[in-house]
Amino acid sequence: MVCINFMNVRDIDLNLLRVFDAVLRERGVTPAAARLGLTQPAVSNALARLRALFGDALFVRTAAGMDATPFARGVAEPVRQALALLESALAHGPGFDAASSTRGFRFYMSDLGQIEFLPPLIERVQRSAPGVRLEAAGLDVEDIAAALAAGALDLAVGFLPGLRAPVRRTALFRDPYLCLMRADHKIKALTKKTFLDASHVLVTYSGGHQVIEEAFERAGISRRIALRVPHFTVVPMVLERTDLILTLPARVARVYEKRGNFKALPPPVPIPPADVGVHWHERFEADAGNHWLREQLVALFAA
Repeated sequence: MVCINFMNVRDIDLNLLRVFDAVLRERGVTPAAARLGLTQPAVSNALARLRALFGDALFVRTAAGMDATPFARGVAEPVRQALALLESALAHGPGFDAASSTRGFRFYMSDLGQIEFLPPLIERVQRSAPGVRLEAAGLDVEDIAAALAAGALDLAVGFLPGLRAPVRRTALFRDPYLCLMRADHKIKALTKKTFLDASHVLVTYSGGHQVIEEAFERAGISRRIALRVPHFTVVPMVLERTDLILTLPARVARVYEKRGNFKALPPPVPIPPADVGVHWHERFEADAGNHWLREQLVALFAA
């Protein structure tokens, strides 16, 4: 763990850490300035002060943008968690006025969850709380509980059976699984034989959707995996151009069916449905803003 000595900590203006976090996220001074509502020279001056305080370059210019030094990468998550906790503490007054609030909320959703949840959630929040800022964070599933506890995440939404107390949960819905393929696929119904004869996409996601693989294993089905990818998002473009099949939650399958040339068929063996919920740490149970955002999700998606 990287440590910052107390002489430096006493000298650090909190706004400097906000600049550090913004440059790290945006990989550039100009986009960081836009994110913070500052001028580019102000961000450059803040970076110069931070470099002097830490005795480290912090960022170096590359063709892909500003790249963090090893020291900067080491302090990035502690700084981010500290800022999140402080912002959360300052925002947690006796109440939460959504219409006037400028609070930022950071939450976890998988790329699959973002397809389903983000469009209606942002639409609803923009109507009732136009000043509220939302950020969907990319995080490894095994790190979610710690991020909720630290206040680095406000909520986690999805099928996350690994989360346990002191993380709390409100159920949203149970989602069965379907098999998605292009609309003119020669398969009209999925039997065990047609399923085994077909080629499949496997998304190597470490969350709750592992129940798919477990169900097929119990049924003695070994699929022919033609493609492995770490995320769901690219797969529809692959399905449109091939005969591959993807097994995924039904609600997202229906989204693709409505927007593209796809059809969704029931799998040949039963798969336990995904129990989708919204999760938060018990420390923030009484937080008015956190409660408000949970209410928005429940109102939109609860069965």
